[in-house]
Order: sequence, then C-alpha cells, then structure tokens
Amino acid sequence: MKKLLLDLAHARSGDKGDAVNVGLIARDPALYDFLRETVTPERVKAHFGPMVHGEVERFELPNLHALNFLLHEALGGGGTVSLKLDAQGKTYAARLLRLEVEVPDALLAELA
Repeated sequence: MKKLLLDLAHARSGDKGDAVNVGLIARDPALYDFLRETVTPERVKAHFGPMVHGEVERFELPNLHALNFLLHEALGGGGTVSLKLDAQGKTYAARLLRLEVEVPDALLAELA
C-alpha cells in the first residue's frame, strides 16, 4: 500500500551553512529497517530535485530508529547570504515527509 513518510516517521530540519540537515525518525521501531532500505540518498535527492544541487549523504542511527540526511548545496550559499525564502532549511523536513513509499501489507499488519 502506498503511504506518505508522514504516516511512518517524524522529521526535523535546519541549516548547516549551505547544506540542510534532515532527521527522519521512525514512528515505530519496527519501521526502522524498512525506512533504511527504502529512503536512500538517491531517492531523497530525486525527491528534492533541483532544490538540492550537491550530493545527499545519509547517516544511520539505529539506536534512535532514525536516519539523518545532509543535503549539500541546498540553500543558495547559506542563511546569511541566501535569497531563498527558506534560507535556514526549516521546511525541508515537511517536504521529505511528503515522499510516497510502497509499504508491504505484512509490515502494516504488524503495526496495526
């Protein structure tokens, strides 16, 4: 079944110079492995499209059931010099949570 990441995880984001840091935290520990397999750096880069000019790095935090993404060259030079409306990258978490993923029925049944 197709689901938005919003149904599966929480997220928070902010600026790190010209990069955006996005933390994605599974709503249930049972979802962590699914998120790790599904939400790849390549998929995140494709989801953001031209908003992210550089690479996307991913860091795994299994003890927190979370993934951390660093989106390079995403803020037009950084908060103090950027002309972007969201120069601190605060809305990037909300955008990531709009990513649609195919969730196996068995996993959804396990969570019910």
